[in-house]
Amino acid sequence: MLKASSNQKPSNCGGTQEWSVKTVNCTTGCSHDCRYCYAKGMAVRFKQVTPEQWSLERIRQKDVDKTYKKFDGQVMFPSSHDITPNNINSCKKVLEKLLISGNQVLVVSKPHLDCIQTICDGFQKYADQILFRFTIGACDDQILSYWEPGAPSYEERKACLKYAYHDAFKTSVSVEPMLDSANIDTLIKELSPYVTHSIWIGTLNHSSRFGKGANAVLKQEIKNIEFGQTDVAIKAIFERHKANPLIRWKKEIKKVVGIPIPRKNGLDI
Repeated sequence: MLKASSNQKPSNCGGTQEWSVKTVNCTTGCSHDCRYCYAKGMAVRFKQVTPEQWSLERIRQKDVDKTYKKFDGQVMFPSSHDITPNNINSCKKVLEKLLISGNQVLVVSKPHLDCIQTICDGFQKYADQILFRFTIGACDDQILSYWEPGAPSYEERKACLKYAYHDAFKTSVSVEPMLDSANIDTLIKELSPYVTHSIWIGTLNHSSRFGKGANAVLKQEIKNIEFGQTDVAIKAIFERHKANPLIRWKKEIKKVVGIPIPRKNGLDI
């Protein structure tokens, strides 16, 4: 694997920019209420919501009603909330507008089966414009329910992946954050048969932010994850899976293992 040149200028292409040139959202808050959620942290910081209000989803009707143009590259929908039974109708309207305009849309979700069935059944004619990316950070429900208390179980997320795959949609998985590095091999093995595009692996970031003032339990859970994503641990995972054509690595892992970071947004590589 080629390492980044020492005289290469640093790239800021990280986070959602690795996947898309544009992000679109239509809801404030998210019922999944993930403990590590960056969007929640920013919304609370800028006093848009209180921590208690975040899980109470509020649809932004102006973003549902607006017109969406065709963007020059892949569009990610959503990025700061999820698609849930509470907002599925609004999400469908936004998704339809993006697709009618000719966009290639990356649909990212910790998926609910009824929502994914609704999207697949309703947008079959746009299947070539949709790439599903389901966030599945672990296959252990005890871990998932702690970090993502309002999100679906592992089996439901896997069922969504299988449904989209069998319905001839393009499919991918985001293992970011990687919540159980000790069992990452099992997770990859179980999900790979239903993935057509990629499995992205990334670290838990910003723990100093959401861990500020944490109780003893959260502090220990953060330590558990950080122990599994040291440079040594990351390099070992990389060595085991670097030859797998499905596996892709988020920016923080690229930096550890010496993969050049793309200098253009939205390449999804």
